[in-house]
Amino acid sequence: MSRLKEVYNNKIVNCMKEKFNLKNDLAVPKLVKIVINVGISGVEDKTKVLENVSRDLISITGQRPIKTKVKKSVSAFKIRDGMFIGAKVTLRGEKMLSFLDRLINIALPRVRDFKGLSNKSFDGHGNYSLGIKEQLIFPEIEYDSIDKIRGMDVIIVTTARNDEQSHELLSLYGMPFKKNIS
Repeated sequence: MSRLKEVYNNKIVNCMKEKFNLKNDLAVPKLVKIVINVGISGVEDKTKVLENVSRDLISITGQRPIKTKVKKSVSAFKIRDGMFIGAKVTLRGEKMLSFLDRLINIALPRVRDFKGLSNKSFDGHGNYSLGIKEQLIFPEIEYDSIDKIRGMDVIIVTTARNDEQSHELLSLYGMPFKKNIS
């Protein structure tokens, strides 16, 4: 770990310990993983689309995605058990921190009319989810190489016990949340 990251992590640990009156460094919430999920639906030729989605995820995350399958057939959605319906990537460690840094400092500022992330997207257990409407906000994606604009779900998993701790942790990492107007 670089010296700068060590200082940054110590700053986060100290701020969290002070704010939540935690006695032990191990009680401080940490980032566990980031899961990026892209779903495809209503497409006849799923193999070609899955190739394109996989290519985009590889260029964004630097890691090969896994294909997700349907677990239960639903005739209303015209899906059968075993069909591929998307791709996902789970990032941990350095790749997770690198992706979070690029998301916060490069990708989110490129969103048109961006006013901040919702404070209501926490799940009650300290995890945060956000939806991205188009993959073009990442500079790794070339506009000419995409076949269709697709969105993705980004889930940030933490060890926080509640939403307040998770909100503070992500804010210390620089996550641009909307300001509460009281």
